[in-house]
Amino acid sequence: MRIRGDAVPIAQEFECATTMQEDISTSMKIPAVRRGAPHTLPGPEPSGVERDHAPISAARQASRGHLSEIPSPSRRLWFGLGVTLIIFVVFASYTIREIRWLQDFQVNVVQKNRKASLQLLGIQDDIYQLAVSLRDMTLPESRYPIYYWKGRFADLHADMDQHLVLEAQYTASTPAGDQLRQQLREILDNFWQLSDEAFRLADLGHEDSARYLIRSQLEEQHETISRVVSQLLDLNDQAQQEAGRRVSLVYERVSKDILLLIGVLFLVALGTGLYTLQANRKTFQRLHDLAEQLQAQSEQLRTLSWKLIEVQEQTLRHVARDLHDHFGQILTAIGVMLGRAGQKALDKDSVFVQDVQAVKKIVEDTLQSVRDESQMFRPAILDDFGLQQTLEWFGEQFSRQTGVHVHFCGGLSEKPMSPEVAVHVYRIVQEALSNVARHSGAREAWVRLEEKTEQLNLEVQDNGCGFEVESDVKRAAGQGIGLMGMRERAEHLNGSLSVHSAPRKGTTIRVRVPLPRPALHPMVEQGG
Repeated sequence: MRIRGDAVPIAQEFECATTMQEDISTSMKIPAVRRGAPHTLPGPEPSGVERDHAPISAARQASRGHLSEIPSPSRRLWFGLGVTLIIFVVFASYTIREIRWLQDFQVNVVQKNRKASLQLLGIQDDIYQLAVSLRDMTLPESRYPIYYWKGRFADLHADMDQHLVLEAQYTASTPAGDQLRQQLREILDNFWQLSDEAFRLADLGHEDSARYLIRSQLEEQHETISRVVSQLLDLNDQAQQEAGRRVSLVYERVSKDILLLIGVLFLVALGTGLYTLQANRKTFQRLHDLAEQLQAQSEQLRTLSWKLIEVQEQTLRHVARDLHDHFGQILTAIGVMLGRAGQKALDKDSVFVQDVQAVKKIVEDTLQSVRDESQMFRPAILDDFGLQQTLEWFGEQFSRQTGVHVHFCGGLSEKPMSPEVAVHVYRIVQEALSNVARHSGAREAWVRLEEKTEQLNLEVQDNGCGFEVESDVKRAAGQGIGLMGMRERAEHLNGSLSVHSAPRKGTTIRVRVPLPRPALHPMVEQGG
């Protein structure tokens, strides 16, 4: 573009200069400079994490798809557990029912049978006493008359009746037992009637007749009673043996069922264990394959991320060079031409000259803005004077443009530093101070840089509001991309980055980077 003061009207010159300023600002992403308006620092370049957000999302979706393909053994395990619990509940119910049956059987049969036997033994004892009494009553040389035994018979009668009543309550009803008990009652009734008759004869003085009745009938009835009671005892013994046999059968059946249950549970547990082992083996194998795929994808994404960062640094270098050299020369030429046009005017105080001076002022401000922006994109001082002076210069620019006073303290040696280390450390400081201006609300910040035993130590501290580091880590997946970008740059340099912060106590970022000699990769020197 050529400007001639005698051929082009001043309005056209002003319009051309303004249009050129807007075109440069639009094409190079530089804000248009207005007279008297302070310009702000451009934010740090988008990190590799931001550029890789879409690939990372795709990788996450792919990993979710792989995870959804892994079969879960939960349904079959729940089924196995349910079958085991059902078997256990059924067997527990069966065992409880058998135990209750045994308890009832022992109470209702065995115990009662024993009590009935005790009553029969009582009757048998009474029969023995009757036999002794009958023997003494029939002896000719007996010193006592027959009626003397009447009270003894009455007591035995009452005692035997009581034993019979209790025995009928305790014993189990069977046809043979009922028949014997009925026979015993009839014989006892007949026996007591005969004994009453004998005592009546004795009371009348007919003791010989009474003794004859006792020998001829009562002793025979006594033997029958003794035989029937013995048969009842035999029946009770048989019932007791049968009850014991039934209890033994129940115990034997329950023992077999327990062994069967143990076998079934063992088979179920074995089947469940084998299935779980097989399912876990398949699951872990698929997880191993998935982990290998994710690791490969992670390496690919990391490689892509750093390739983008390399391209980005090269692009910023070219943009900074074009802004400083090409557009700077154009704006300088425009300013010189405008100055000559103003000098050619005859009337130095004319409106024409004033307009030319105004346009020249706009061109000079635009030129200064272009130079500042080119330094922010890729400061030439970083290549010419090194990292320490670059950070010192950047701190001054940052303080002037944001109002946050930056205190810089540097202690680097004179040894040459890898350009890759220098540019990444510069970007980390740029992002850290940008976060201080945007989020912390701090009025002061401190940047400390020192070299110690082949290691570069960087610390960026502010006195702002601070934050919860743990919660920030949890939200780092969706937010805090700048912090992730700083950490990736530090790890790319085989270093580390740590964040220390607390609410209302400020934030401190510490970076430890080894200093290899010579440079790692001449990344920033590529391209032209």
